[in-house]
Amino acid sequence: MIRLDADRPVEFCDGLRRRDFLHAGSVPLLGMGLQQMFGLKAQGAVDKSKSDMNCIFLMLVGGPSQLDTWDMKPNAPIEIRGPYKPMKTNVTGIEISENFPRMAKHADKYAIIRSAHHTAAAVHDTGHQMMQTGRLFQGGVEHPHMGCVLGKLKGPKGDVPPHVLLPRPIGNTGGNMPHGQNAGFLGKMYDPFVLNSDPSDPNFRVPDMLPPDYLTALRVDRRRNWREMVDKTVSKFETSQDARLLDSTFQQAYTLMSSQKAREAFELHREPEKMREKYGVNRFGQSCLLARRMIEAGVRFVTINMFETVFDEITWDIHGSKPFSPISCYKDLVGPMFDMAYSALLEDLAERGLLKETMVVATGEFGRTPKVNPAGGRDHWPQCWSMLMAGGPFKGGQVIGASDEIGAYPKDTPVTPAMIAATVYRGLGIDLETELPGAQGRPIPLVDRGVEPVKQLFV
Repeated sequence: MIRLDADRPVEFCDGLRRRDFLHAGSVPLLGMGLQQMFGLKAQGAVDKSKSDMNCIFLMLVGGPSQLDTWDMKPNAPIEIRGPYKPMKTNVTGIEISENFPRMAKHADKYAIIRSAHHTAAAVHDTGHQMMQTGRLFQGGVEHPHMGCVLGKLKGPKGDVPPHVLLPRPIGNTGGNMPHGQNAGFLGKMYDPFVLNSDPSDPNFRVPDMLPPDYLTALRVDRRRNWREMVDKTVSKFETSQDARLLDSTFQQAYTLMSSQKAREAFELHREPEKMREKYGVNRFGQSCLLARRMIEAGVRFVTINMFETVFDEITWDIHGSKPFSPISCYKDLVGPMFDMAYSALLEDLAERGLLKETMVVATGEFGRTPKVNPAGGRDHWPQCWSMLMAGGPFKGGQVIGASDEIGAYPKDTPVTPAMIAATVYRGLGIDLETELPGAQGRPIPLVDRGVEPVKQLFV
């Protein structure tokens, strides 16, 4: 994110300077931030329907072990079943790991897919790409995140971005490849609004929002047309697509920054302390709480990265030796952290009447090896893993698909990342026959021909 409050100011005709207008903001032609929303609104893409389906996508960076979370194999040998025991849930016949006691009380709200798999390389980056776009990046083509596609096709509701990413983008996970968290070939205008801040920080604030008194001090009522500024500065920029976009969307920037609804959505201090504690006072927990506030404010799609990297941080990536995590963290830290936040999110959304219009998808990029390795952990295993689907049109309280007796491969109903993408799009009310404008004017299908959603999920 590039700041525009540089030492060299650019003045508008009424004396209002560029640094005043975007003191803490950003625009994608210089660094991703607010432009995607302004452009969408300028193009008339705004759909203010209150009944639109939303989505919260929980990216469980690191790849949770299916055998230690939601597909227990208690009768397998110890080197397969691992150290944890299964626990009964509030749905007869469904058991999950003892590390998720709160989740066990809400099994009626979510479905477990136990047969997710892909055939690409067993590296984090490829899994991130496929689970968030439905496709593997090849030939230099970066496909758009599902939330970015939604923003392209339906635009924002009101004065909030259509897609928000919390708390920060995925960083280094070893592959040095894109992670599938931006708009790809759709262009930066459709990138997500990235928080780039830790909402559990006591001093948390959103730098791209300006308070009303600040705007008043800048004499917003005297603002001039953006093109006048362009005429006085860079004539070459004036003729560019970005200049034309900014010319038509300048007033929208003020609308967002002065929007009380947009600002308040990010103000976690408005939440009762008990609610914040219910989610867990940590980066992931507070991101989930913030996601609920985003949905309430009108954001269509929220992506949450549970972790930013797998190195030198306790994550789902349980190889068993440094710089990775030990399998014990599922009991000591990662498991309880997810259990609290996920359960609180489902319960909170349900109590507010939002769960029926908000899909909550939770998945890693792959699973873990059935056999515990010599370091006491499990390695990468894209051949089979478990994921969670809740809310919206999805039917909870069920298990879809099954793995074999050691959790190594799907035994029935194999589910691919492309099928998950199709499922999310179908849930969002997007026609799967839609084609997206690709490079050089070549249309790219939303999903490949023949890819079907997971039909058992739909009520």
